[in-house]
Amino acid sequence: MPQVELLKYLETLKPTSPALTTDRPSVGIGLDSCVIPTRHAGISLVETTDFFYPLINDPYMMGKIACANVLSDLYAMGVVHCDNMLLLLGIARDMSSVERSVVVPMLLEGFRDLAAEAGVTINGGQTVQNPWMIVGGVATSVCHDNEIIIPDKALPGDVLVLTKPLGTQPAVNLHQWMTMKTASWELASTLVNEELVLKAYQDATISMSTLNQQAARLMHKHGAKCATDVTGFGLLGHSKNLAESQVANVDFNIHTLPVLAGLDKVCRELIERGGRNFKLLDGLASETSGGLLVCLPVSSAQAYIDDMIEGGGKAWLVGDVVEGSKTSSIAADPKIIEVTY
Repeated sequence: MPQVELLKYLETLKPTSPALTTDRPSVGIGLDSCVIPTRHAGISLVETTDFFYPLINDPYMMGKIACANVLSDLYAMGVVHCDNMLLLLGIARDMSSVERSVVVPMLLEGFRDLAAEAGVTINGGQTVQNPWMIVGGVATSVCHDNEIIIPDKALPGDVLVLTKPLGTQPAVNLHQWMTMKTASWELASTLVNEELVLKAYQDATISMSTLNQQAARLMHKHGAKCATDVTGFGLLGHSKNLAESQVANVDFNIHTLPVLAGLDKVCRELIERGGRNFKLLDGLASETSGGLLVCLPVSSAQAYIDDMIEGGGKAWLVGDVVEGSKTSSIAADPKIIEVTY
């Protein structure tokens, strides 16, 4: 669903009056998770739901990716602990009983194992037959208000840090084209070798199945002002959404794009040869289970990056916060950092 169209539809759901009269911070529709103050003093409910279609061949890893993607919306709010997860599963009607007996248990095992890594169990959900496979879930956390970073405090002079590389969409699409020998691969195969495609696909799988929990925990340590996770609307779409939510009149200027190695060149050459435009370097390529885009004081950004790397993660300084009109942009010729796992 196009972002502009979706946000227009969601206006219908916005309440005309608050369900609970309170002066405590809250977040409604439009950002990564809702944050709803409860009737109990100092306690808020943080909740999110997400689901999508399988995009890799390994059902076990697909389950892990789906789980990481759901939890990421909590982590974008600085919420480190999830209290409950529900699983949403649509099983394709065209699958045979033998296919279901192999694929579904592997998918569930992957989802369960990554949930366990995050410290949460799955305690319900919904399973239906569907024309195609769908997997996702609901994540819920009951938090003290100080466990939540309301994403609206960016100020001029702050900087932006990204915690996972971009490029998951072209990585998985190129791999699909290659394995299925599609017409699109006829062109792409003249621009890229199979070894690069396989490496990008493997790295994308590692990135997508990695939790953003460490990134959320370090947000508290280093005084993060706000954050969003980078998923379906791409880096630019999500950064614009975050910029619009700020109290101060600021702009996010993105000058650096960490990209899975080799994909920036492939994407440029595909466009030049009349192939698919993934809009990767425009920041509009869809990402699945992407990293957190975190706004930090300039004085603590490098320490945040260092702690991420020391903990086995990745992070890069990618942009600046300046006075503006609550929007985001990517430099015409951004610096590209090639990333491998």
